[in-house]
Amino acid sequence: MDMKRKKELLEEYKNRRPEMGVISFRCTVTSETFLGISNDTKADFNSTTVKLTGKTHPNKRLQELWNLYGKENFDISVMKVLKYDNPADNHTAKLEELREQCLAEDPKAKKIWK
Repeated sequence: MDMKRKKELLEEYKNRRPEMGVISFRCTVTSETFLGISNDTKADFNSTTVKLTGKTHPNKRLQELWNLYGKENFDISVMKVLKYDNPADNHTAKLEELREQCLAEDPKAKKIWK
């Protein structure tokens, strides 16, 4: 790959606008829901699923449910999407606010990551 193309791809990556929001892993058997914040929902779904499948996820309860019931018994979704202008800004506080709204709507839900 030539340097010009490499620079173009790098620039595209820097300027991409990934979907940000609150992600949910809900066990359909137990109705337990785990919520996380994400700067890139697609990437975080993939990362979390890989960790769960590899039995290395740090959330022990989520991992236990995944091991017992498998991926087919989980609803994986985006609960809320964050609207933003600049992808380079830090959106953590706004994402945490959205997650708190989701937790208030479902008091039984838990955070995926502490």
